[in-house]
Amino acid sequence: MIGKLKGLIDSYGEDYVILDVQGVGYQVHCSARTLQALPQAGEAAMLSIETYVREDQIRLFGFRSDMEREWFRLLQTVQGVGARVALAVLSTLTPAEIANAIALRDKAAIARTPGVGPKVAERIVSELKDKAPAFASVDPVIAHLAGAVADDNAPGAIRDAISALVNLGYGQPQASAAVATASRSAGEGAETAMLIRLGLKELAK
Repeated sequence: MIGKLKGLIDSYGEDYVILDVQGVGYQVHCSARTLQALPQAGEAAMLSIETYVREDQIRLFGFRSDMEREWFRLLQTVQGVGARVALAVLSTLTPAEIANAIALRDKAAIARTPGVGPKVAERIVSELKDKAPAFASVDPVIAHLAGAVADDNAPGAIRDAISALVNLGYGQPQASAAVATASRSAGEGAETAMLIRLGLKELAK
């Protein structure tokens, strides 16, 4: 199995790069983000590699970091997500953005990926919700609240405050994060009106 390749950029295709490693040209499929970050032809580059062996072919997928490769693997553990969809998600969002979106149950962010509909986005968020927080930069308390809201287990005042902020035009993840911060500062038992007021202050920052 090939785990890493280091060589010179030979040429680019629509969704791949030819990497010249000591005279051997390897065709490596990459996300759009990775292709855009690679140097010009003739310059040196190194890619983490995921090798797929099939009966009729061997395909190499390349990534700028081991973290990107890890997300490529994780995404494909979701039902209905293959290599092509996983690369599309990584073309649209960075690994950190994917982790944050899943931790905050932000299905809309995942669904921005071309070819990923609401159902697939829902599966990605729900099936990876226990794995994403380890990679996310969001506050664990906020991620927990977002999960409680998604599962309809949050206290009534919190749900009402989030609903009010959503009705004002804020996205569900942003509203959840703002109310989580407000709830932390206001303490347990805070009323809806206070949570809304503090949430709006948080969103205005």
